[in-house]
Amino acid sequence: MYLPDHDVTLEPLRPDHADAVLAFERENREYFASWVWDRGDEFFTDYATRYAALLAEQEAGVCRFHVLVDGSGAVVGRVNLMDLENGSAELGYRIAEKWAGKGLATAAVRALIELAPTYGLTALSAGASNHNGASQAVLTRTGFRPVGSSSTDLGPGTKYELTLENV
Repeated sequence: MYLPDHDVTLEPLRPDHADAVLAFERENREYFASWVWDRGDEFFTDYATRYAALLAEQEAGVCRFHVLVDGSGAVVGRVNLMDLENGSAELGYRIAEKWAGKGLATAAVRALIELAPTYGLTALSAGASNHNGASQAVLTRTGFRPVGSSSTDLGPGTKYELTLENV
């Protein structure tokens, strides 16, 4: 799915994205660690095994992973639906530091909300650390509503839900 305002495409994760996803994760590791838990060194040393596991989860229908790809083929973001069960899934996303603050996360989440019913989903949940106001704003702008508090690796957070029939 093409996101014209950002000149990127939202694509289901494929085997040929592996190198670009690894480059994205390496380039943005420190930035991501300031907002969410750090994946740890083992993520990078065991990357091939982890990537194969992601593709297997997707093939089994447990998760739906997506990448945002720019015109050069670089991955500039990830937007995922995890733990698909009984018509619901958990949304997660991360956007490259150089693309942050440009509306790409909002556009990508909106695109994934549009795709979610094709995966048989009727509800999405998400969470954001209370010190990550930008992520909370993305969720609010895309129709999620706060439904409670949560605990994250970086401290207190807020849980959000979205019923897709209301979108």
